[in-house]
Amino acid sequence: MNTTKPVIKTTDLNLYYGDFHALKNVNIEFTGNRITSIIGPSGCGKSTLLRVFNRINDTIEGVTVKGKAYFEGTDIYHHSCDIDLLRRKVGMVFQRPNPFPLSVYENVAFGLRVHNQAVGNELDSIVEESLRSVLLWNELKNRLDESALNLSLEQKQRLCVARLVAVKPDVILLDEPCSTLDPMATMKIEELMVELKKKYTIIIVTHNMQQAARVSDDTGFMLLGELIEFGKTSAIFTSPGKKETEDYITGRFG
Repeated sequence: MNTTKPVIKTTDLNLYYGDFHALKNVNIEFTGNRITSIIGPSGCGKSTLLRVFNRINDTIEGVTVKGKAYFEGTDIYHHSCDIDLLRRKVGMVFQRPNPFPLSVYENVAFGLRVHNQAVGNELDSIVEESLRSVLLWNELKNRLDESALNLSLEQKQRLCVARLVAVKPDVILLDEPCSTLDPMATMKIEELMVELKKKYTIIIVTHNMQQAARVSDDTGFMLLGELIEFGKTSAIFTSPGKKETEDYITGRFG
């Protein structure tokens, strides 16, 4: 999906956890086939914003959302929104790899079975294609019946991405996907992200500013629930327009 129109967009987005104002008038747009990093200190609203885009925040008691959030032009908080379809189109990989206690094969096939997207030989083909897309096929093609819980952390994280791409999403949300990985495993996940953006729009939350600088096309800086600055990564890291952004990037706080 290569388009200059925003795939995801928010307008005056506010989110509350009870009385706590977690997101404050956030206006942001994400275009197709780009990697966007959301950076900022802990507790600034990065993950909360990410979870707006597939409405995972709905599972938290006391959450109130005001303003607008759109996916491909559709208001995702309108009562007519098909949340199951939204979560298939806007998939999420969490901070810690969470493969199901099933075989490697059944992990990748899980969503396909739930959504009745494939059966038989077609299922086999999509499982292979998905594992190839995350560079796991050669490593695991003889281990498909083995429990996914036996994999390394990095393999588990890539498997979670394979499980996601199998159902053909448009957007991949990554919440600190490398925080539990060593530098070599992190490098492999970053290489994977760059490869995947050819087909998907990728939004990543990260505390690792070097990672944001390495892999992302665009970067947004958040502070205390506000989007302070958003733009091309090269500009954000070399000539930020806001003093708060510069202070954070240079390590003066956060």
